[in-house]
Parts: sequence; structure tokens; C-alpha cells
Amino acid sequence: MKFGFFTLGCKVNLFETQALTQLAAARGHEIVDRNADAVIINTCTVTSASDHKNIRAFHKLRRDNPHAVIAACGCFAQVDPERVHAVKEIDLVCGTGDRARVIELCEAAAAGRSVTAAAVRSDSYESLPAGVPRGRTRALLKIEDGCDYCCTYCIIPHARGRVRSLPPKHAQQEVQRMQQGGVHEIVLTGIELASYGRDLSPRISLTQLLCRLLTDFPDIRFRLGSLDPRMVDGLFCKAVAGFGNLAEHFHLSLQSGCDSVLARMGRRYSTEEYFQGVQLLRKTFPDCSITTDLIVGFPGETEGEFLQTLTFLEKCAFASVHVFPYSARKGTRAADMPDQLSQREKAARAKRAKAVAAKLREQYLTRFIGRTMQALPEHLTGEQWTAHGRYEFPIYIKGMGASKNNPVGVRITGLYRDGVCGQIISKRL
Repeated sequence: MKFGFFTLGCKVNLFETQALTQLAAARGHEIVDRNADAVIINTCTVTSASDHKNIRAFHKLRRDNPHAVIAACGCFAQVDPERVHAVKEIDLVCGTGDRARVIELCEAAAAGRSVTAAAVRSDSYESLPAGVPRGRTRALLKIEDGCDYCCTYCIIPHARGRVRSLPPKHAQQEVQRMQQGGVHEIVLTGIELASYGRDLSPRISLTQLLCRLLTDFPDIRFRLGSLDPRMVDGLFCKAVAGFGNLAEHFHLSLQSGCDSVLARMGRRYSTEEYFQGVQLLRKTFPDCSITTDLIVGFPGETEGEFLQTLTFLEKCAFASVHVFPYSARKGTRAADMPDQLSQREKAARAKRAKAVAAKLREQYLTRFIGRTMQALPEHLTGEQWTAHGRYEFPIYIKGMGASKNNPVGVRITGLYRDGVCGQIISKRL
């Protein structure tokens, strides 16, 4: 059979799609982009806008694959299976659990057999094989699923369930397999990554697992996914400070730079606590990339509260800020809060926040001009490589003297596109 895959949403979804791709290939199926016999779409439901994107994707996938069995799995299929069922393009609706069975259900449906699928949510950790994307030097490893917190704007705990963790031994085995597949950098990801290990016995923390991996695999660079800022304390910084194979990129979830808005969101930290984490990271890793997410136009957000957030962005001097206008999600407490802002006001605030973020981005990148650093070439377009170093930003270098998977020393010469450009000065620093 010919299988197609489509992903919406976060890195966890991307990891799971890559795992399903591997499972399909292992069963002898061909992976295609169009004219498939079966298509699996991994859905997102973090906002109401995400739901509309899912439905538009259903229509497009049917147009591109008119005779295929189309299966929807993931968070939207889990939270609102009736709405997904009602879309005529969808043949099977699964959920966020027992994903490996989706391949078998598609095989049976394509063969004309009657199948019954349900939006099942797993209460245990479903171990899926980490995908090694063809031709890539970086890959994802999901080590945690689920969330035990209930932020007022978020439906994901309902979609994903409680925290479940990949046992350390299995994580090490996956890393070893990925290394043998040619991967040079692994991004550790999860729904609430900082909660890793709280469900395991014996209990183990994310910091402990990270230090174990950094020690056991010195030739692999490890990068952390999104972190709860409360995880960043003196013990964390001291534990990871000495490792040369840790990417100095820390994505600390913020959502608002105003304490009263954070309280309405149900977040579990104050701006003072958040800034303490930023200061600790900068003290330990002076040049580190600190990035974040921001929701603007949350219900009841006043102009004064929004201005506090803009001031806080500048105080933290983020390397990058992902700005999102608030989108009400049915089933969350925030959707029923009073003083909902208009779409026009939310869009205006998003534009203002993005302008501040762009200024901070330029200030951060400018500090690297004239410096040298190690870069790993990944993609060649014409004569130009896109590479990455220990930080968050891409490095663009000319192809002469570079080759895929072979680190090179680069002198940064200027800003370019979404990152910096540089010249090769040595094969390796």
C-alpha cells in the first residue's frame, strides 16, 4: 500500500507522525505525498483556530487523495470525535492512544473489511520508535506525554491525559539507535516536559535523565523542548553546566508578562520567579538563547496589563518570542470568562508584541557578529548550507569546504534571514 501522512501542531505530534511513518515502512508500505491508498492526519486542538485548520486539511487531503482511506488521530480527534466524524472526508477517527493500531485499521479499511475505530486515550506510556527523518542530522525524541495541570485556556490535559514518561532505559536505547542512524542532535520533547519521571518508580527527574544522556552520548548534542520556568533553579544549572554537548537554547513558557493575567490563566509562577530563572541561565550560559511563547489579548487583559508584558519582554531580552493572539477554546474556563477582547484588538496587540520581539531578536543576534563557533551543516540549497550550532538560530554558510553531518568552524559575518551568515574558517573548532 501507499501511505501518506500529514501533521498539524506541536513537536510531539511531529514525533508521533514520524513514528507512524516508520511503523508503516516496517510493514512494507510505500510512503508518498499524493495519490495514497491511506492517509493518516495527526490533528491539533490547542485553539479553536487549530480546529478550523484541521478541517481545511481534511478537505485538501481528500482532494489530493480522492480514493484513499483517510484516518484522523491526535488531539482534535480525541477531544471532538463527533465533529470529526461529521466531516465526510474522514473514514476513521482514532485518538491519542494506541497509535500503532491506526496502521492496521487503515490496512483493513483499504482492503474493504469493516473496521471499528474509537477515539481512545491511553493511560499508560505508548512507546513509539523515534523517527530518523531521511537526510536529516537532527531528530526528535518524545520522552513524556500528558499534563497534570489545568491552565484556564488549555484543553490539552483532556486530550492527552495525565503525565506518563518513557523509562530511562528505553530512552537510552532510542538514543543509541538514533545515533547509529546518523543523528547528531536530538531534541527531547513532551507535552509537559518538566514533569518527566514523576510517574516512574523509582522516580527520576528530567535533570537526572538529561545528565545521564549527556554523559553516555558525548557525541550527540541534546536540546530541550519547552520547559516550565520553575524547573530552572540553581540545582538544574549546576547539574548541566559542564556539558559541552548541551545546546544552549532554553525555551521557557511565559504566556504573559503580567502577574494578574498569569493568575487568570492559572499559571503557576510569577514574573519575579520567571525572571530569576532567566538570570540563572544567563549567569550559567552567558550567550544562551532564551525563547518563549506569548498569548496576547487574554480575556480581561487591559492596555496597562499588556504594556507590563511588553516591558517584561524587554527586561528578559528574549532571543525569540512566538506571539499568539488569544483564541477561545470551547471546553476551557477561559472561553467563558467575561471581557473577551475583539479580534481587531487582539490582532493589534499581537502586531505590537511582534515588533518588540523583532527588535529583541536583532539585538540578540548582533552580539554574535565577529565571533567564531562550531556549526553543523544540514541542508544545502544551491551553494548555501543551512547549519545550526549550540544556540537556537540558524547559520547560513557557503558550500565550499562544508559537507553534511561534518561540523565546521564558522566566523559570523552578519545578520541574514532569520539567523546569521558566516564564513568557514576551519573543519572543526
